[in-house]
Amino acid sequence: MAKVLFIVSGATYWVLKDGTRYATGYWAEEFAVPYKKLTDAGHEVVVATPGGVTPTVDMMSLRPSMAGGENGALELERIIRSAEAMRRPLQLANVRLEDYDAVYMPGGHGPMADLAFDADCGRLLTAQLLSGKPLAIVCHAPAALLSTRIHGVSPFQGYEVTAFTDEEEEAVGLAPKATWLLETELKDKIGVKFSRGPMWEPYRVEDRNLITGQNPQSAATVADRLLEILK
Repeated sequence: MAKVLFIVSGATYWVLKDGTRYATGYWAEEFAVPYKKLTDAGHEVVVATPGGVTPTVDMMSLRPSMAGGENGALELERIIRSAEAMRRPLQLANVRLEDYDAVYMPGGHGPMADLAFDADCGRLLTAQLLSGKPLAIVCHAPAALLSTRIHGVSPFQGYEVTAFTDEEEEAVGLAPKATWLLETELKDKIGVKFSRGPMWEPYRVEDRNLITGQNPQSAATVADRLLEILK
């Protein structure tokens, strides 16, 4: 069975344009659905965060309206509570990539607050890309690609990528308040070939060993692809 590293944001808030703190963290569905699919298949999941801090779930992602109803929210909570790996994360600085068969990153706005600027994260993503082993990133987590730049250049330049779109950020009401928008930043600062599907529908892109998903609804299809590769 495979060993999969989950790189998870340790942020609890995201600073908006006016200086206010917007409470955030990781998005429940984007952690819980892939975690359950992988562990149910017998794979081991290890979590790592900046500084080894215990990740915080974005409470909005546990609202029934965001989680497919009351039962969906309760199921996400149950999976997160049962995930021992979340309670004892490694420090990103101490991760040995050779110990893992794949890397997965859930989103939420948290990565825009920490992983986008984390040198250890940038080093790990660059090494994972060059290794040829699967690297799967969902929703806002592609913000972490910004941390891979050296002298303004990223190894992800020219890759086909999807992520949470500027249109989706507009729809949730955060675009006018944000200091930067993910889709725009990935195009302008990394030079990716940005691809997208309809808002709020599952959409997955694969380019070499990089697999990206557009939004929370895409976490399941990204996890399914990881499972196919890890068989």
